[in-house]
Amino acid sequence: MIVVYGIKEQLDPIKAKLSDVIHECMQQVLGMPEDKRAHRFIPLEKDNYFYPGGRSDAYTVIEINMMAGRKPETQKNLIKTLFQKIEEQLSISPIDVEITIKEQAPYQWGFRGMTGDEVNDLKYKINQ
Repeated sequence: MIVVYGIKEQLDPIKAKLSDVIHECMQQVLGMPEDKRAHRFIPLEKDNYFYPGGRSDAYTVIEINMMAGRKPETQKNLIKTLFQKIEEQLSISPIDVEITIKEQAPYQWGFRGMTGDEVNDLKYKINQ
């Protein structure tokens, strides 16, 4: 699951395109299937969104929650690909994008009535 935060006036007009860009990167780098998109957008009022100096109102936070197992090189590639594609396709500078990957053990995930360590039919690889 991916959660994206930003100032409402900045995020709302681009969220569909940003979702497409994020999913494109997830497919390219992690091999996620087309139908595996779980994005949540949290548009905030400007007075409820504090961010570091030197950033613009386009400052966007992307939190990626995933099952543990991917190599550091794969995760770094995902982050760098996101920076590149977001800048290319949405004209948001990397200085205005913060990306965090939060990993949890497969047994800490629950979906389709089971835990992640019980699933044996995923269409993508976790250990890559």
